[in-house]
Amino acid sequence: MSRTERLFTLLQALRQHRFPVTGASLAAELGISLRTLYRDIATLQAQGAEIEGEPGLGYVLRPGFMLPPLMFSTEEIEALVLGSQWVAKRTDTQLGRAAQNALAKISAVLPAALRHSLDNSSLLVGSPSQAEADAVDLSIIRQAIRAGYKLGIDYCDLQGNVTQRTIWPLALGYFDHVRMLAAWCETRQDFRHFRTDRIFALRAGKEHYPHRKHELLKAWRAADAARQAKNSNNS
Repeated sequence: MSRTERLFTLLQALRQHRFPVTGASLAAELGISLRTLYRDIATLQAQGAEIEGEPGLGYVLRPGFMLPPLMFSTEEIEALVLGSQWVAKRTDTQLGRAAQNALAKISAVLPAALRHSLDNSSLLVGSPSQAEADAVDLSIIRQAIRAGYKLGIDYCDLQGNVTQRTIWPLALGYFDHVRMLAAWCETRQDFRHFRTDRIFALRAGKEHYPHRKHELLKAWRAADAARQAKNSNNS
């Protein structure tokens, strides 16, 4: 491992720890001596990385440090290319364009050899089967999820019944044939999954739902796991 790669790996290791981690643990993780670790931390601090701590107490990287020109392994480059291709082909237009733009930004700061690997990847994502068309703009749903806003929807169920709902959008799942929105439904007072191709009208409000999103996601996952376990026991 070159020194540049080692410094980058050290940064990545620090990013994975929210609380101070000892120098001995970091040195063992990187397979280097404690003396080398202290020298590398001093180098990163001199380059502007906000690494706080000292020998014997531990180190933590404060958020906000911008990485220098990126270093990726060949497999990491392949993963980035495949991921962006999948998003471009299997999600909505806005998200697909964002994936291509992100990959272009990464390519712009890569060293020449790695940029060549990115531009000439031989791994491909197959064309998706025909998905049901969405009648609403999914970017509005994603914005509501990020901001924690309620949404009003007109929804048509499998029996053709149309109802108006107020929902708290939590997660958007992209599958080959359909996209699914997980949300808390005020009408049903429970978590529900809505096919986005069956949402015929969308009303974006500015009212926050009353709970933190991470708490609702945790409750939704628990409810979904319980429902799957029940179905498994009944089958």
